[in-house]
Amino acid sequence: MYSENTLPVKLLAVLIALFIAAPMFVVIPMSFSTAPSLEFPPPGYWLGYYERFFTDRNWTLPLFNSIVIGLGTTVLTLVLAAPAAFALVRHDFRGKALLNLALMMPLVVPHIVMALAYYSYFGMLRLVQSYTGLILAHTCLSMPVAILILTAALKTFDRNLERAAANLGSRPLTTFRLITLPVLKPAFLVAGLFVFIHSFDETVIALFISGRDTTTLPRQMFNSFLMQADPVLSAASSVLFTAVLIAVAVPAVVRAVRGKRAVSPRS
Repeated sequence: MYSENTLPVKLLAVLIALFIAAPMFVVIPMSFSTAPSLEFPPPGYWLGYYERFFTDRNWTLPLFNSIVIGLGTTVLTLVLAAPAAFALVRHDFRGKALLNLALMMPLVVPHIVMALAYYSYFGMLRLVQSYTGLILAHTCLSMPVAILILTAALKTFDRNLERAAANLGSRPLTTFRLITLPVLKPAFLVAGLFVFIHSFDETVIALFISGRDTTTLPRQMFNSFLMQADPVLSAASSVLFTAVLIAVAVPAVVRAVRGKRAVSPRS
């Protein structure tokens, strides 16, 4: 039986990581290519496609839309998911299992089915091709992600901290603001990050209910690939990959540095 620190296990982990990252070893070089279409290996290198990605309205508007919709979805999802997670973890009530099933439903229902439903329902409400419609649809899809993260954090939360604050005369809202929220802050940040990425990356719903002025970046990338295989597509992919890498790596590095300072002896 192998330990997780043995050489074969480490080698297997490295091979799996390389296999997962392999597509980016093709996409990133193509983003610097001088070829007029997607081509690997690149015949030459330049930064022209990156310039087009950040200056061409056909790409900047979808990027702006995705950021706005992602931020709106993150805020609305956390506002709705937080009380739902508290109710599921700390209270027993009739219909609790049914509520949990309903909240987790977007995980199992095919997105194409939900996209068709949103197109029909939001069409009656005149929310198709609007920011509001996209934010509401993405919020419904992101709720399971946020609830799973928040409920996991709440199950390990030491409620004696809240009881101690209550015994000292603290009101519930004050206890939540000064005790509960700071302890759960990492869980909220992780949930918000995953919700934003989930919304930013969503394509199927956007294909159905986004319009010309509310086109998201994944939809623009999909259209670009179908119509002309524009190499700006590889530049956009590289920018997104780098942004996600930074968003994940920076907190990990900060935690590692803080942990190292905590265990190092004081001079």
